[in-house]
Amino acid sequence: MSIDDNELAWRLKHEGVRAGEIVAYRAWRVLINPGGWFRRSSDDRLHSVYMRDYVWHPDEPASGDVRTHGIYSFRRVIRSNEDYGYVKLGDGPLLFGKVKIWGEIVEHEAGYRSEFGKIVSLDYGDPDLLHKFRRIYRVNHGGPVAR
Repeated sequence: MSIDDNELAWRLKHEGVRAGEIVAYRAWRVLINPGGWFRRSSDDRLHSVYMRDYVWHPDEPASGDVRTHGIYSFRRVIRSNEDYGYVKLGDGPLLFGKVKIWGEIVEHEAGYRSEFGKIVSLDYGDPDLLHKFRRIYRVNHGGPVAR
């Protein structure tokens, strides 16, 4: 006796768990003077805070293997270096905002490590840099965020 895939799927009991996107919070580094020349401009991409060479591109999701690093984000809003627990590992100011994460997700006490992430809004940081990067990433301020 053979059971086709549709019939087998129909017989499985649903346990109430659904996969989908999660909104989380994180920080990005802005590299000032990335070329090493005597100028005070930044490049036009946001970078990972700890992995300086990891670039967030505007038109594609960030991605990473959750077994080795993944896309880190927090469960609660972060608005400053102090909220982030930032220890200066390099140069450049930080911007803070929301991301949607999906794919394989590992949950931690403070947040998540996900396979994919996409910037939803840029909410806190230097006003001039926020303006610049909101245009580049085509996102807005996400509005007031409760702690």
